[in-house]
Amino acid sequence: MDSATSTFGLVERFKRGEAEAFSLIFRKYRRRLAVLVHYKMSPELRGVVEVEDVLQEVFLAAAQDIGNFTYQSPGSLMAWLSRISDHLIVDTARYQNRGKRHAEEMLRFRSASNPAGPDPVDPETPSRVFARTEGVQILLKKLDVLPAEYREMILLAKFEGLTTKEISERVEKSRESVALTLHRALKRFRELEAAAR
Repeated sequence: MDSATSTFGLVERFKRGEAEAFSLIFRKYRRRLAVLVHYKMSPELRGVVEVEDVLQEVFLAAAQDIGNFTYQSPGSLMAWLSRISDHLIVDTARYQNRGKRHAEEMLRFRSASNPAGPDPVDPETPSRVFARTEGVQILLKKLDVLPAEYREMILLAKFEGLTTKEISERVEKSRESVALTLHRALKRFRELEAAAR
């Protein structure tokens, strides 16, 4: 892989001021993070806040704080983005539960009614965003069909990028049990994909 387009290379380029590099990071991680955010949000919260809005907030926060991020391994950026999303989801849920979120707070990004707001991280056309969102919806439907334990293993391994050791620590099961469950989950997911073709 070209080091300039690897995650490490993109992070370094953005830290040096290349705005395009962050746009490439957004495109590279958007789908995985959208799936994670969807499952981290409660159904009630998803009813009032769009996953796409949370993603924009996550990437805006990441862009503002990238100077404090240290690349450690191939999964470290995804883990960092996941932690940011955790904090934003908790904050969003608190606002919703308290009923104190006003309309002007929800119009955070730049628009005709909010000219002082920041630009969205992803300035692509609505049709491209819709096409990506449609792809995420198909993926979510396949994941929803899986038993909860299988879905959790796939989310932890393939979306958060955790190792079997890290997963075993999080779910408090042996590495062997995690590896076997993950193997079965991936096999079942591939069967669902094959049946959909």
